[in-house]
Amino acid sequence: MTAKRGRHKRYLKVCQFSIMALALGFSCLYASPTQTLDANHITAAIESRYGERAGKRVRAWFKVLDESQGLSEKEQIVNVNNFFNLFRFVDDIKLWGDSNYWASPMEFIGVNGGDCEDFSIAKYFTLLQLGVPDDKMRITMVKATSVNQYHMVLAYYETPGSVPLVLDNLDRAIKPATQRTDLIPVYSFNGRQLWLNKEKGRGVLAGSSERLEKWNDLKHRLGVERLKMPKLRLE
Repeated sequence: MTAKRGRHKRYLKVCQFSIMALALGFSCLYASPTQTLDANHITAAIESRYGERAGKRVRAWFKVLDESQGLSEKEQIVNVNNFFNLFRFVDDIKLWGDSNYWASPMEFIGVNGGDCEDFSIAKYFTLLQLGVPDDKMRITMVKATSVNQYHMVLAYYETPGSVPLVLDNLDRAIKPATQRTDLIPVYSFNGRQLWLNKEKGRGVLAGSSERLEKWNDLKHRLGVERLKMPKLRLE
C-alpha cells in the first residue's frame, strides 16, 4: 500500500509540473536559448504556486539574465554561479520526499533551495538561455573528498582542449579543475552526450545522456524530450 501511495504521489507530481511547464513556456525556454521570455507571465505563475517571495527570486533571476546579456562567457558564468550560490542547500528528502530528485530550475527557484544536482542543473540551463553553447558545458558527478560523498558540479570548457572551470556550491569560487584536487570525476553529461571520467579532463565518450534515468525524467517534466537539443560540433 505504501509503495502504491508513493507511485500515486509521484504521478501527481509529474502531472503538476508538466502543467507548470506549459504555463511557463519551459519548452520554449530550453528549445530556443536566448529567445525573449515573458517575465511577467512566468513571475505570476511562480508566485501563484510558491508565493510572493518566490516571485521576487524569479525577478532577481531575470535581472541576472538582463545584466549578463552581451557579456563574455566568463563574465556570464560568474554572474550565474554567484546568483545560484545564494540559495540554500536542502536535502531532496526534505523538499520532495524523494532521496534523489532532480528539480527543474524554476522548482529550485520556487522553493529557494535544493541539493548539488539542483544547483548544477539551474546553472546549466540558465547559461544555455544566455547563449553559452551546450558543448562547452558538462554537468559532472564527482566524489568530493572534503565531505566524503558524491557531489555534482557544472564544468565549463572555454575550448575543447582547455582545463574546465568548475562551478560549485561547496567551494563558491570558480576555479580550474586542476585546482580542485578535492574532486574526483566520475561521469559527466550535457544535452546529448555522456562521458565516463577516469581522470581530470574530458573523459571517455560513453554514448547518449539519455542513458541517465534522472535526466530523462527531468526532460519529461519540462516537456523537452520532443524538442531538438543543441547540435554538437564534431572535433
